[in-house]
Amino acid sequence: MSADDQRYAPDSSYAWLRLVMSLVLGTVACVGTWSVVVVLPSVQQEFGTLRAGAALPYTCVMLGFGFGNIAMGRIADRFGIVVPIVAGALLLGSGYMLAGLAQSLWQFALIHLVLIGVGGGAGFAPLIADLSHWFRKHRGLAVVFGASGSYLAGVIWPQVITWGLQNHGWRATHIGIGVVALVVMLPLALFFRRRPSHEQMAADEAASAGARGDLGLSASQLQWLLAIAGFSCCVAMAMPQVHIVAYCGDLGYGVARGAEMLSLMLLLGIISRIGSGFVADRIGGVATLALGALMQGIALFLYLWFDGLTSLFIVTGIFGLFQGGIVPMYAVIIREYLPAKEAGVRIGIVMSATVLGMAFGGYVSGAIFDYFASYRVAFLNGLAWNLVNVVLVCWLMLRSRSRVAAAV
Repeated sequence: MSADDQRYAPDSSYAWLRLVMSLVLGTVACVGTWSVVVVLPSVQQEFGTLRAGAALPYTCVMLGFGFGNIAMGRIADRFGIVVPIVAGALLLGSGYMLAGLAQSLWQFALIHLVLIGVGGGAGFAPLIADLSHWFRKHRGLAVVFGASGSYLAGVIWPQVITWGLQNHGWRATHIGIGVVALVVMLPLALFFRRRPSHEQMAADEAASAGARGDLGLSASQLQWLLAIAGFSCCVAMAMPQVHIVAYCGDLGYGVARGAEMLSLMLLLGIISRIGSGFVADRIGGVATLALGALMQGIALFLYLWFDGLTSLFIVTGIFGLFQGGIVPMYAVIIREYLPAKEAGVRIGIVMSATVLGMAFGGYVSGAIFDYFASYRVAFLNGLAWNLVNVVLVCWLMLRSRSRVAAAV
């Protein structure tokens, strides 16, 4: 192996530097899924709409984000990660600037769908897929670090945007975010010009084909099984994530306590993601996903029994620690079993299924609350969807192990 090959080999110091740059990039690119939540009251007042109308841009940005993960992932598979990064920067930069100038709610929502949402997709699935090519021994850890950019964005950006709202207003804040996206993402794109070697990609293709053969499923069958599992787990996950603030308000603790719980959940979710990476590198992505899904179900079950302020903080912390590592495991499994050259689009499809699960879960939990005037049934609904995920993933894990044992 030449000196140049050693420098850019999997798990090299360059690979770890690429991971750090990906984390920075993902933190900036995923701003769209959080900014619209923070400015919702200001937008509602500005355009004189009801709360449901003000929430429309959130739905739009999530739909655009889901589509962006697939589209940007396919582009990354064909042309490399630089093209999606540049495209994402231009879409986000122009999107936020235009959002700051929007004169109506429908303009604001459309911009979030077509520009901000799609542009943000460049900072999630394509980055995760790209990182997976640069690691073998520590692939699980690298993938969860890459996926943590979206959570880190949720920790940092709301505070920055809140400051902007208080000092400059929501329009100037949006224009400022657009400038930041361009200034940070475009220069960083140059760092990602190097692509994995043909030899490395060929070795990964052979490894995934062998693992898929041991599993006894076609690539398409496994793809859709993971998509269904991802959708189910995120319907369950959405109940606390989307409704914890409203739940605390209904219990009389105030929305401020609920916001604190949400921040705690996301912060501990980052720790969970990193920890799951270490576990996945030792026992594999499928087993780690099964463990995470089971533990998420336990945390949801605890919500049924504890609703005191202190106990809710504890249960929410437990939920954050259990659920944070689940979504990245789908990417780890895809890299273990599906073709490496199609990693971008395949990870994008499954990540989009999880986004749709969050959107559906948030809506259906609210609808259940409206019908029963209680979140108890909504938590039970989340448990039911989580059970679907547990059954699918455990079946996949048992199938893998049984076929390997039979072969031996």
